[in-house]
Parts: sequence; C-alpha cells; structure tokens
Amino acid sequence: MSASIEVIDVSRAFGGVQAVNHCTLRVEAGSITGLIGPNGAGKTTLFNIVAGTIRPDSGRVRLGGEDITGLPPHVLFHKGLVRTFQIPHEFSTLTALENLMVVPPHQPGERLLATWLKPSLVRDREAEVRAQAREVLDFLNLSHVRNELAGNLSGGQKKLLELGRTMMTEARTVLLDEIAAGVNRTLLKDLLAAIRRLNAEAGYTFFVIEHDMDMIGSLCDPVIVMARGTVMRTGRLDELRQDPEVIEAYFGGTARTSATATASADPAGTTGRETQP
Repeated sequence: MSASIEVIDVSRAFGGVQAVNHCTLRVEAGSITGLIGPNGAGKTTLFNIVAGTIRPDSGRVRLGGEDITGLPPHVLFHKGLVRTFQIPHEFSTLTALENLMVVPPHQPGERLLATWLKPSLVRDREAEVRAQAREVLDFLNLSHVRNELAGNLSGGQKKLLELGRTMMTEARTVLLDEIAAGVNRTLLKDLLAAIRRLNAEAGYTFFVIEHDMDMIGSLCDPVIVMARGTVMRTGRLDELRQDPEVIEAYFGGTARTSATATASADPAGTTGRETQP
C-alpha cells in the first residue's frame, strides 16, 4: 500500500519539554489507523503538526508523497487533508444544513459581483450545494435536524455534523480527534458506521486519536502506540494489549503489576478504556 501520511523524524519542543521526539510513522492510504498512548505522549502535538497548526522544529511531513511540512490548514484543505476536533467547532447560529453548505470552496455567491452580474450561476451552484448537503445529512441520519440551529444539537449530533463537513469537500484524508468523547452509545454507533462506510465505499483514509479502546479495537487496524514523544509499537490492538512495554507505558509500572491491578479492578476484562490498552 502507498502512504497517505508520512511523518519522518519529526521533533517539536515547547520550552524545555520535548513533546515530539524524532517521531516517524506512516498512515497507509485507505486505512483507518489509530493513534493511542498515555497522556503527554505527544499525540495531539503530532496531530497539530500534520494538520498544519504547529510547525515542527525538525523533520518532514508528506501527504501522498508531497512535502507539506509547515503548510497552513487552509492550504492543506485544498490538498485533501482535513481534521475534526475533540470539541466540535460548529457555527452555532446556523442550521445543520447551513453548516454544511458553507464548506465547499469557490462558490460564486461568495463574490459580490457574481451575485449582481450572474445571479443564475449563483442560484444553480447554491442548489447543487444544498442537494449535496441534504445527501450528507441523509447519510449521517441527521435529516430530522437539518433546520435546527447547530448550537442546539447534542454532542453526538455535533460530532456527526463535523464529520459531515469533511464530506462536503474533496478531501479523502481525515484526522479524527477524540470522536467518541461526549457521544452517547447510540449516536456513536451511527458515527462509527459512517466512518466505516466512507472508508469502504469512498476510499477515505482516517487517522484517529482515541482513548476508548473498545472503539479503537473495533475500528482501527493498524494501531500506533506513542510514548514519550515517539512511536513505541505498531500493530493490531489485540497484540498490543499483550505487549509488556505497552502495558508499562500506560500504567507506569511493571507489566505484571499492571496486569494484576487491571484484573483486580475489572475481573471480566471488560473496561475497554485507556487504562487497559
């Protein structure tokens, strides 16, 4: 498989704190790749470097083989890379439908002269965008809230809407940051189903930060483990759960002690959260 995202020997420090330390990884095109690790492992900093909101001190980032190191998010948007956030960034005073309609770039209605001189062009393009937005809402099972102000939606609906905004672009590489946070189980099923369909049917590549290990295990293959600013292991989650170094990185103790503590806290082994990688 070809790489959609390549991070090559990337480092970034904040004062005396080395947040990312000579990190190298690949996200294969067409994959749903998970990124996990203990708090402070450097996951969010690495995401921000890939997304263009932070420049690395050293190293390179490539998208589809093209060097994108340090390019800002609006440039990466046009190159096919977008991201979502742990806390959704909706336009709260616009409806769900309008939140989607503002996304596509280069709409003629954005130019004042076009609204005066080419009103039919503006109307036709707006009708196309509206139809696309309705299709996206149908896909995400959000049609019933299309005329609701986005600020009134539940946390899970906002996460679905944010995913919908990525679908209104031509981007096919999406960074997902803590998509399960604040989402009830019912809406989370809808969200995961949408991600799987976009991956299988439309060829989307997803790079996912998440602390919900049940979700990571069911959604992502492979899974990358970060610790102390760099990649520790890459593999299937069921394999990583048995790795003594991965266990130690999460628990901060020996693998045997950590396993005993986990068994005592959850004899059935069903916690499925960050404390049981």
